[in-house]
Amino acid sequence: MLNSRSKSALWRPWTPITQQADSMRIVEAQGNRVRDAGGTWYLDGISGVLNASCGHGHPRLVEAATRQFQQLVHYDPMVSSHDPAETLTARLAEILPGELNETCLLNSGSEATEAALRIALQYWRNLGESRNRVITFEAAYHGSTFLAQQLSGLPFTVSEWTPPFPIDHVSLPASPRAVRTEEGADELIALFARALEAGPPAAAVMVEPLLGLGGCVVLPAGFLARLRRLCDEHGALLILDEVFCGFGRTGRMFGFEHDGITPDIVTMSKGISGGYLPLAAVTVTSPIKESFVREPVAQGLRYGHTTGGHAVASAVANAVLDVMADEKLVENSAAQGATLLDGLRQLEPSPVITDVRGLGLVVAIEADSPESAAAIATASARAGVMMRHERGVVRIAPPLTITTDETAEMLQKIGAAVETAAEARR
Repeated sequence: MLNSRSKSALWRPWTPITQQADSMRIVEAQGNRVRDAGGTWYLDGISGVLNASCGHGHPRLVEAATRQFQQLVHYDPMVSSHDPAETLTARLAEILPGELNETCLLNSGSEATEAALRIALQYWRNLGESRNRVITFEAAYHGSTFLAQQLSGLPFTVSEWTPPFPIDHVSLPASPRAVRTEEGADELIALFARALEAGPPAAAVMVEPLLGLGGCVVLPAGFLARLRRLCDEHGALLILDEVFCGFGRTGRMFGFEHDGITPDIVTMSKGISGGYLPLAAVTVTSPIKESFVREPVAQGLRYGHTTGGHAVASAVANAVLDVMADEKLVENSAAQGATLLDGLRQLEPSPVITDVRGLGLVVAIEADSPESAAAIATASARAGVMMRHERGVVRIAPPLTITTDETAEMLQKIGAAVETAAEARR
């Protein structure tokens, strides 16, 4: 039995300490639902930590982990490789386009960002060029470790430490709704063009295909294709952060596939292992990896972690790819996401809603205030749907396994929650 002191021993990240006492405790999860300690079941509109792409307790993923635990848990990646990691990286090379053939396995999206930046900057040194400037969105979120935080201008992640290399931030030129227009798209790409033209040659541009924690901002169609051309014109590497968007979340296997482009470096995590075990990946083109053969001290990639590419996590990731193919989860994400987006757009006349946007199974309701967003999320939870809200935006991102009936249930309950929030305003 826990005593009063041990009950408060957990320090939860990203949550004010004053809000941590007597908070909800999730004790069970099955399929697309989770249960709290009081016995109430909820539709999971959060996907665990935005990573439960195959739902909770999927028997094939549990079996894959159990089987690998019994055979080989892990081994030093500096000494030896192992079959699960070799198989996974080969399969990533098959599903990624172009020359994206070379993958380093890590533990988290933040680590993937760190590795991607180190690779990009070292690549230019390998070629004998002194490029070290990076361009990204002001509203970017690329993780919470030191280098990752340097890339973000968001108020809750901005770093107080001096950046180790020049970083230029591009702000959205208009509201998320306006930036999706043709005029907004032109203004946005013009800002990136000016950033690339200003200052010394840029080493890389790093962006998300959809700004996740930056407000679930859906970028205009064709933006990434235009950004790819800009990077090519200026010789800058294009790094795409697919940590949140990758593995079916946007209705395509990768978010950049909507624009039909190939980045130079791509970072992945979250859905790669379905949230069952920590895993991340950084994949680069073959020429980038080959530059490390002739780098000055020939030590290869000087970055890694004890459990990077963990054998059990890699085995589960291989099973995730099988499940996604067999159950057509990417296709389901596109279909259910379209239904969810269309249904939630019927709520836009509500006085507490200013925009509804989405791509695949990530849909956002932008409220007229942070208080309204909190009221919508609270009423939704009471109705039986878990959602997250940040700075006035409610995000809905259920597992890719959500069914047609569950989507209908989610729409009905969210609609009732919006009405409850609107009535409280009257």
